[in-house]
Amino acid sequence: MNVVEVLAAGPLTTVQDRGRPGWAHLGVPPSGAVDPQALALGNRLVGNDPGAAALEATLAGPSLHFRGAAVVALTGAETRTLEIGAGKVLELGPCRNGARVYVSVRGGFDAEPVLGSRSTDLLSGLGPPPLKDGDVLLIGREPAAEPQLEIEPPPPLPAEPVLRLLPGPRDDWFETLPAGQWRVSLSSNRVGVRLEGPRIERVRHEELLSEGVVTGALQVPPSGQPILLLNDHPTTGGYPVLGVVHAGDLPLVGQLRPGQHLSFEVNQRSQP
Repeated sequence: MNVVEVLAAGPLTTVQDRGRPGWAHLGVPPSGAVDPQALALGNRLVGNDPGAAALEATLAGPSLHFRGAAVVALTGAETRTLEIGAGKVLELGPCRNGARVYVSVRGGFDAEPVLGSRSTDLLSGLGPPPLKDGDVLLIGREPAAEPQLEIEPPPPLPAEPVLRLLPGPRDDWFETLPAGQWRVSLSSNRVGVRLEGPRIERVRHEELLSEGVVTGALQVPPSGQPILLLNDHPTTGGYPVLGVVHAGDLPLVGQLRPGQHLSFEVNQRSQP
């Protein structure tokens, strides 16, 4: 079996597939790649099943020693395919167009599934731990499909994304919906993207019982600076949710870099 040695893990590199949805009733986050489009493209490029596990590297990529030859796709913060010779090293530097790069290898990275997924969950600790220097990764069996190396690369990520926001369920707790420009905080991670900008004022101040939350929910803590929940979010929360980002924009959320600016396009609720 082909193996890969991690020479340098980078700031945060984890194994991710499509996650483990459907376990929220047990308090298990969905996890999985925060840019699912990039994961799907990488697996398509190397001929893998769509659910094959890849590496998700945040802000800077790892350095990997391939003991055997391999076909590799890089997607997300960059898009290219590589044929790596046996004994060669793949060194990935800083992510320049986006926050995360995905490393997909033909055969997928093999790890023990937990609740049907190989994904690392930073909140609950399920799945394999984040990579560290010296780790050895196994590559799975050769897939039947051929690599699709001629796929047109996706358009570049926008410098200042505009995210579609559906108000609710607690938008009536606030004076206004988020307007203007927001900046991504340095304290953002796979659990949530913290935003800095105009304070969102509440008109209701009573305590809210914990209720279910989803990926893309925009929670507003007492500071008035919202948190946009990502894949490793807790399944319940006590901060009111002002709105939820459109599912089609979640890959953009997964690529937001610290210091980057964004804005919201509020899709008003339809009247009954």
